[in-house]
Amino acid sequence: MQAAEWVGHLAGVKVLDLFVFAKGTPNSYIPFVTQGAAFIRRSGAAEKGNSMKKDRLKPWLPALACVFLAFGSGAALGQEKKIVLRVADAFPLGHYIAEHAAKFWMETVKRSSNGAVDFEYYPAEQLGKAKDLLALTVSGVADVGYVAPSNVSDKMPLSAVAELPGGFPTSCAGTLAYWKIAKDGILAQKELEPNGVRLLFTLALAPYQIFARQKFDSLKSIEGLKIRTTGGAMDTTVRKLKAVSVKMPGPEINEALSRGTIDAGVFPYASVLSWKWDAHAKFTTVGENFGSFIASYVISETRWKKLPENVQKIMLEAGEAATRNACAQVDKSIDTDIEKLQQRGVTPVKFSSADKKEIESLLATVSTEWAEALDKRGKPGSEALKAFRAALAQGGR
Repeated sequence: MQAAEWVGHLAGVKVLDLFVFAKGTPNSYIPFVTQGAAFIRRSGAAEKGNSMKKDRLKPWLPALACVFLAFGSGAALGQEKKIVLRVADAFPLGHYIAEHAAKFWMETVKRSSNGAVDFEYYPAEQLGKAKDLLALTVSGVADVGYVAPSNVSDKMPLSAVAELPGGFPTSCAGTLAYWKIAKDGILAQKELEPNGVRLLFTLALAPYQIFARQKFDSLKSIEGLKIRTTGGAMDTTVRKLKAVSVKMPGPEINEALSRGTIDAGVFPYASVLSWKWDAHAKFTTVGENFGSFIASYVISETRWKKLPENVQKIMLEAGEAATRNACAQVDKSIDTDIEKLQQRGVTPVKFSSADKKEIESLLATVSTEWAEALDKRGKPGSEALKAFRAALAQGGR
């Protein structure tokens, strides 16, 4: 109100003077004009009779009013320009995917936009269950949402191509290949666009291992175990090993392990540490490849189109950086993760050469069976598999 007080003190002008001047100004200015004009009217009444002073200053009123508007409306204009996006996922605070992917992306966007874009972050299923985050993002409850294709396999079956067993040796190999075909390749065209979303950044986790509550030392000893999977291709993998597949989202696993609802799970080392599943799963395979898992963050096309082009560009560049950062961090931590698990009482299990050959033989057909099953449903499974393998061969370029 300092600017309004100054104008009122000098001029003693009536309310109408400022409203005539302010006619046609943006609505956000009006509260400031109203408050200032009311004060000016009171000041004018106090100076009634001093017509010489009023007449002398009246020609300057438009300029003085401009000063008032400039001072008064600054906060409102700043608020209008700032973009605040709601980001939702299912990971607990401190989880490596949240830290190296989601938070990295948000911080990069904020920094690159000089604070013009900010975020409200909702971790740990605060905005909705993991399986519902795709729908919540499309509907606008979340602006950016975590989507695991395995959690919505009825809507995104093709994305499981990056979750097939034996597909790639490292997180970055799988991540960059998936990024290529999901950003602007076959998955973007056949799966993401039909669901009304656009990929912002993603991560293919390191090759999965079997973690179990009870001791096992051979392929034979895991037959019949109830093993948690993410569904999709991993379901087929577990059934090939003659075990029972139980599809279950991450937040429910600790309770299921503690109660014996499941005997084991197929996980990457880093996830076991982040979710603290090692409190119950005390035995793990080492050096196997039972598939992977895709963690993606998407934005609805409706929300995307409302963003300025410069903001879109910043978000895409940040997405590329977040994707590469996340997989690099995962690959770098493999050896230390194994050491941490051993320190926390987890026993590594190495299968015999004969078991390894049998596993390789059993899982060799999973990819083609997966693709053919989708082909029969009218989905381009074989085309997606071919595109993913080509992207792997090219190093995701």
